[in-house]
Amino acid sequence: MTNLILLGPPGAGKGTQARLLAEGRGLTQLSTGDMLREARASGSPMGRKVAEVMDRGDLVTDEIVIGLIEERLAASTGPGFIFDGFPRTLAQADALGALLDRMGQTLDAVIEMRVDDEALVARITARSTCATCGEVYNDLTKPIPADGRCVRCGGTEFSRRADDNESSLRTRLLAYYKQTSPLIGYYHAKGKLASVDGLGEIGAVASAIAGVLDKG
Repeated sequence: MTNLILLGPPGAGKGTQARLLAEGRGLTQLSTGDMLREARASGSPMGRKVAEVMDRGDLVTDEIVIGLIEERLAASTGPGFIFDGFPRTLAQADALGALLDRMGQTLDAVIEMRVDDEALVARITARSTCATCGEVYNDLTKPIPADGRCVRCGGTEFSRRADDNESSLRTRLLAYYKQTSPLIGYYHAKGKLASVDGLGEIGAVASAIAGVLDKG
């Protein structure tokens, strides 16, 4: 079994690499946002709790997120998990470690996707997404095909996130450095951390991540 965390600032490509790992290695991608949306739609006891919190406009607690992760871990028969967007804080990292210990599982790798802030801002402000399947395009490095059709699903509707602008991105980067970047030192001290260049071509980043995992 392989359980890993992808760390990196917003726009570093964690979601893309998690999807490639899920497709190529059969790992289950655990995205906090996806889990919350699925739980809310499920109508389960945990889902109703999530809905109540979100309907009040409150932030979902770490306890609830850990509960959702525990449910997914317990129900899975796959070869491992990718934690995408979680943990974000040292408290969440401690809680996740305690959960894995309790369930007799291990965290095998934490991969930091390093980026240069200025290059990241330039890349993200040129980003657009297929409205149908979520495939990501970039005016500079991967433009929408000339025929206006998504290479993945053939869709013709594309959109840009409202917060994919320089001001919003710099605010999100500041939040990352304040809250999440301490995890780099935390996992380094535990001997779990490896770093790859997050601004390379998608295939090159995927190869670098594979090298970390296969080295084991």
